[in-house]
Amino acid sequence: MRFALDAVLTDVPAEQIDEARRFYDVRPAGRGPNTPEELTRVRESRAASAPADPPAIAETVDAAGTSVPVRIFTPTTGGARGVYLDIHGGGFYMDSAARDDVRNRELADALRIAVVSVDYRLAPECPWPAAPDDCEAAALWLVEHAETRFGSSRLAIGGRSAGATLAAATLLRLRDRGVVDGFTGAALQFGTYDLSARTPAGRRIADEYFIRAYVGHVDDRTAADISPVYGDLHGLPPTLLVVGSKDVLLDDNLAMAGRLSAAGNDVELRVYPEAPHGFTGHPTALAGTAVSGVRSWLIERITAL
Repeated sequence: MRFALDAVLTDVPAEQIDEARRFYDVRPAGRGPNTPEELTRVRESRAASAPADPPAIAETVDAAGTSVPVRIFTPTTGGARGVYLDIHGGGFYMDSAARDDVRNRELADALRIAVVSVDYRLAPECPWPAAPDDCEAAALWLVEHAETRFGSSRLAIGGRSAGATLAAATLLRLRDRGVVDGFTGAALQFGTYDLSARTPAGRRIADEYFIRAYVGHVDDRTAADISPVYGDLHGLPPTLLVVGSKDVLLDDNLAMAGRLSAAGNDVELRVYPEAPHGFTGHPTALAGTAVSGVRSWLIERITAL
């Protein structure tokens, strides 16, 4: 079977594609820190995150012997129709849950859901498995407490970049524990699903420092908890994969979509033209369309009977 990339591109207005092309023609390509010293400098130079209104409720939750800080948003009007577990990006070594406060406040109010964002431990200070341990703990806490705390046991999960990787790993852990059924959907944006450098997609990022920081101490990085594309992917909730056609991780996402589908899962792949890594956080109409699509997909899964 042969198919062209155009066959899987998401249909968006031509003017949005033209605007995105102009935006990225003049926008410098991004690159993460590539040494410990660069990482320290970037962390120290990051501006403080903008406050949300109303602000997040910060607390620490406990499950499976792990305590993890979370930031909680509930809708400003009406009860929550469901709960979304958000896992932030940043290459496993940067950023924090607080940096997504404004985005998560908007999400909570737009969909009338509770949003719980997990502040997992970062590499290299706390390499794998610290981050998935923390994400699993937050997810298990929701499985046990969502109904009493938020008035709904309808759960969804998602993340961007490293957050999408951790969301996938978390679902596999929950599936293996037999408690994944409470999750009605997973919205995964441009995740990194092969950190082993054994696939063509993985080899494209093999020299990146974030991989050394996160799993440099692991001999076999094909473990599903690190590289979910190698896992047994059966029995997972409906999954939305979002990625740009110019993303260095495009192949990774195509492979993950194929493996999820082959394992019998309900999976939808949306490839946005002219978009690089991280595009849903950029100020373009194309990004707005993609974000709106993710929100619509999430609420359909959360409220489905």
